[in-house]
Amino acid sequence: MNDLTIVFAGSPQFAAQILANLFGSPFSPIAVYTQPDRRQGRGRRLASNPVKSLALEHHVAIEQAVSLRNTSAVERLAAYQPDLFVVAAYGLILPPAILATPTYGCLNVHASLLPRWRGAAPIERAIMAGDTQTGVCIMKMEEGLDTGPVYARSVTPINEPVDPTALANQLACSATPLLLDILTQYALCKTDSSNPAPIHTPQSDCGITYAAKVTAADRNPDWQMSAQLAARKVQALSARQPVRVTVDQTNLQLLAASTATVSSTDQPPGTIIQFDKSGLYIQCATSVLQVSQLKVEKGKGTVLNASAAFNGYADLLAVGKLLRPLSTNPLGTTHQGA
Repeated sequence: MNDLTIVFAGSPQFAAQILANLFGSPFSPIAVYTQPDRRQGRGRRLASNPVKSLALEHHVAIEQAVSLRNTSAVERLAAYQPDLFVVAAYGLILPPAILATPTYGCLNVHASLLPRWRGAAPIERAIMAGDTQTGVCIMKMEEGLDTGPVYARSVTPINEPVDPTALANQLACSATPLLLDILTQYALCKTDSSNPAPIHTPQSDCGITYAAKVTAADRNPDWQMSAQLAARKVQALSARQPVRVTVDQTNLQLLAASTATVSSTDQPPGTIIQFDKSGLYIQCATSVLQVSQLKVEKGKGTVLNASAAFNGYADLLAVGKLLRPLSTNPLGTTHQGA
């Protein structure tokens, strides 16, 4: 019987799916660390993230530290007497004292093929870069940013059109058997010290890239890029922090897009050159972007396909209008994000 003591740390849905699989295994964690509740929605009410919601359902201890860089945080983790601290998209840096607390250290489930896309937003950055494949790595954590040696990896293709939510779910599913195998090896090692610990391999020094955190600035479109690059950006950010534009003092979120087959015009980049039930067509630097799904940030803010958007907002999104980044309006004053 497994007596490996696991503490888990994570926050978004990617992490919640991994946690759910742990709850259904012999390695159910005794405590869960996750980000503090955030204000969300138009009412700005405090809301739990997916990992906390799942932890509440399973009645395990929940820790929502703002920082782990203090003595009390180390003492709280030590009180659980963890053999392993399993981390997946947690969102907080683990300082050396935390890394050293579990008996066998800390494992990270990272959504990229390390050393490519170390950092906070590997899925989004891989899509924006046009990568044709990504994957997951189970890594032993050390002080560097995602620099630790890798126990196991799994490759996943990135197929067009890209749905970042579906891709994240695929990656979480592929990570689970790798993680469970590593935990099983550690459990055998704990039961009998003559059993070897899992083997890990140092990362390559070649091909290192960094997946910077997605910021408000990333959500602004750059109409000076090609429609292909603009479409990748819309796709990559659609799940959690969509691309936003403004027209006639109304804000829009662009949620699904592709490169259009219609011909480019001599209109300035960012100009609507066609709008019908097949899509909203926007001139980019060298080609045309076709937006097939969007949200108008007023009223109920319903997600609309192209046909519904045309029926409801043909005047707002008339041909010739310019879709501006949310940071500026025609007068140059600043808009505040909703």
